[in-house]
Amino acid sequence: MVIRGVLFDFSGTLFRIEPVRDWLAAVLREEGIGVPPDDFERYVTGLTEAGALPGGPSPLRVPDRLADAMARRDLSAALHREAYTGLARSVALPDPGLYDALYARHMRPDAWQPYPDAGEVLAGLREAGIAVAVVSNIGWDLRPVFRAHGLDALVDAYVLSFEHGLQKPAAGLFRIACSLIGRDPADVVMVGDDRRADGGAAAVGCEVRFVDHLPVQERPDGLRSLGLVPGPGPGPRAGM
Repeated sequence: MVIRGVLFDFSGTLFRIEPVRDWLAAVLREEGIGVPPDDFERYVTGLTEAGALPGGPSPLRVPDRLADAMARRDLSAALHREAYTGLARSVALPDPGLYDALYARHMRPDAWQPYPDAGEVLAGLREAGIAVAVVSNIGWDLRPVFRAHGLDALVDAYVLSFEHGLQKPAAGLFRIACSLIGRDPADVVMVGDDRRADGGAAAVGCEVRFVDHLPVQERPDGLRSLGLVPGPGPGPRAGM
C-alpha cells in the first residue's frame, strides 16, 4: 500500500489525559480547597469508578438517567458536558462548584500529554508529504491542545464529532476527513485505539491500524512501530 494520508484518533492515540488523581488534585489546588488524605482517596476512587474524566477510565456503571446523554455525548458540546458532569455528580464532593471546575480542567492543554513519539511521527509524515487529519469523538475544540504542544502545524485537518453531528464509527465522519485532506480512502490509514469506533474507517476503504490505550510512560513507541513514516527497512512505502 502506498500511504498518501493518515487519520489519527486523539485521546489514547496521539495524546493521553492526566490521571484522575492529578486531575482532582489540580482542581482542588486551583480552587483553594483542602481535604483530608482519606477523603481525597475516596474522591479519586469514586470519580474513577464513575468514569467522570473524559478520556479516562470508563464508567463501571452508567446511571439510567444519563444513558441517553452518554450514548450521544459526542454529538454536541451540551450533551458532552451533561454526560460527564452528571457522572461526576454521582460522587459527593466537598464543594458544588467542583463539578464544573473538573469539567473545565479536562479541556485545558496542560491536562493532556502527547505520547513520546507523536511529534516525531507527525513530523515525519509532514516531511514525506503525507496528509494528516485528526478524527475524534469529542464534545469540545481540541485544536488548542495541539497548538499548546507545538503539533498544530503538523495537522492538515480536524474532524470533530460535535462539529459534524456524527460519531465514530459512522462512515460519514471518515469520508469527511478523507475529503478534507484530498485523499482517496484506499490510500489512507486510520490509526486509533478503539477497535469499534476507529475500526469504522474500514467501511469507507481505509486500512486501520491500532495502538494500545496505555499511559504515556508505558507506550514510548506505539505510533512509531506502525511503520507509517517512510524510511529504510521493511514497511509500507509512502507517496505524495
